[in-house]
Amino acid sequence: MTVAEKIRTIAADARQASFAVAKLSSNVKNELLMDMAMALINNAPHIIEENRKDLAAGEKRGLSGAMLDRLMLDEARIKGMADAIREVAALPDPVGEVTGMWKRPNDLMVGKMRIPLGVIGIIYESRPNVTSDAAALCLKSGNAVVLRGGSEAIYSNVAIARFLKEELAKRDLPDAAISLIPFVEREGVTEMLKQEAFIDVIIPRGGESLIRFVVEHSKIPVIKHYKGVCHIFVDASADFEMARDIIINAKTQRPGVCNALETLLIHRDIAETFVPFIYTALTALDVELRGDEAFRQFAPEAKVATEEDWHAEYLELILSAGVVDDLDGAIDHINRYSSLHTESIITKDYANSQRFIREVNSGVVMVNASTRFSDGNQLGLGAEIGISTTKLHSFGPMGLTDLTTTKFIVYGDGQVRP
Repeated sequence: MTVAEKIRTIAADARQASFAVAKLSSNVKNELLMDMAMALINNAPHIIEENRKDLAAGEKRGLSGAMLDRLMLDEARIKGMADAIREVAALPDPVGEVTGMWKRPNDLMVGKMRIPLGVIGIIYESRPNVTSDAAALCLKSGNAVVLRGGSEAIYSNVAIARFLKEELAKRDLPDAAISLIPFVEREGVTEMLKQEAFIDVIIPRGGESLIRFVVEHSKIPVIKHYKGVCHIFVDASADFEMARDIIINAKTQRPGVCNALETLLIHRDIAETFVPFIYTALTALDVELRGDEAFRQFAPEAKVATEEDWHAEYLELILSAGVVDDLDGAIDHINRYSSLHTESIITKDYANSQRFIREVNSGVVMVNASTRFSDGNQLGLGAEIGISTTKLHSFGPMGLTDLTTTKFIVYGDGQVRP
């Protein structure tokens, strides 16, 4: 079989399997997930052995230390993967939930009910834990999943998927409900993106170049975010120590992730005192600041910010910083440069906080909190399939509910349309 034929077969089998998964009760899905979690624990030695093959190949290819760390699996990380599956099992099942019901003048009862999307395609890089996370979330939400991980994790992903699929087979369920493309040819991605007859939505997880490739080549709707250009605005009424702690956490706690702070905006009324205060705190932590003219007036050692800096997702200890006249100036800047990921305001002014929430239309908008909380688990979703900065079909961190859609249900008593 050609690569195209193999991919079409995988997608078609997943579509058929999705009908069986959609009918599973919450209890069966939860029991199945618990068994899958235990299967990972029981088979940890084999998974680790396969993971070592990926690590060895990665070292030979010259992968960075950070990339190898994301790739590495040990007993603790496999336990974390199992715990994540158990957390999904503990979440409320959205499938079958009636989200509204109303009565028409002709006595028809009309409502909306949550149903699975069908088949979800996940294209991702590096982290083999995504294999089990995505499989668990899709299964709990009644969907089949087609997984295409990066070539750097092929041995690990195949091993993880194998043990998850074995638990499906033990219950006489089609193992194609969790399908992993088991080869690394790039053609596998492009062919997967053509399977609009079988796959309902694609969710890419990885760097901006991967996501743009997926969007450019997909015939299937894509839920995506390209990057996280996250902003914090320090209002004139802000508590300086609170602002400092939040900014330091948002920028330095884990700078290489999409919810890390990339642009800091400061109200002009406090710039003379706050700019030197925050510049000293951040540079002590090896953060490089790139400021506009007004920022550099009070921190002349800062580098000059260019137009490109306001668009930048640095993913390292670099921060662009500017001074704005007021809340309107902050909102205008954010709406111009935001990637629609996450923005936060530090303020004691309730009216300003409410304006910021209303007028900034990113996926997550915060008041007096670090952008690092823009995460499905941290926001109470239990687990996250990804983050969407497109407003259709989901916006912001995506949990179980976002892997469903709604259908209309109608109850009648013999009504006919006149």
